[in-house]
Order: sequence, then C-alpha cells, then structure tokens
Amino acid sequence: MGFSKKQLFNSTQNQVANYTKVLGHPARVAMIQHISEHKNCNCNELVKSTGLSQPTISQHLVEIRKIGLLKQKVKGKNLFYTIDSDQLNECRRVVNDFFVKTQVNCSK
Repeated sequence: MGFSKKQLFNSTQNQVANYTKVLGHPARVAMIQHISEHKNCNCNELVKSTGLSQPTISQHLVEIRKIGLLKQKVKGKNLFYTIDSDQLNECRRVVNDFFVKTQVNCSK
C-alpha cells in the first residue's frame, strides 16, 4: 500500500480514519461484539465464535488494539481481552461528532 500522507490532514481527520478503518472489517466488528458480550475472552473463544483461524484472529486483534479499544490481561499462557469502556466512548464520540458536523454542514 502507498504512503497515506497523514501529515496533510488534521488530527481529527486522522483519528476518524483510524477508528473507521478498524471498524471497516466485518470480522473486527464481530470480534468487538463478541468481546463486549463475553468479558475476558481469549483468542480461542474468538476462533470458535467467528470460524476464522487463530493467526487471522491474532492479526485482527493487533489492529483493534492499535486504536486502544481492548484491554488485555495475562492469565498463565493466555491473553484475555475486554473492551476499554473509556476508549469505546472516545471512539463513539469522535465518529459521532464527525457525522453530526457533516450533517450540519450539509443543511446549510
């Protein structure tokens, strides 16, 4: 993929793009939903719930973690994931503000 030239855009534009990029894949959406419904779930549970392979789940978890949406806890040799509620609220606020401001601009 090419260089995105993020420096050409303001921080809000980059932030909205980062959040929506993660949410732009149905597997990630399904994983986020599953984790929100099943607190402290691990990679194996996500494999069972989605039907995707473990390496694929791990790659998606990396992308979701990049935006800070997941908290992880180590228990033995396993990582368990929960949703970071504060970051979820921030993500929701940023994306919602984008759409509200865009809608207001369209109404002018």
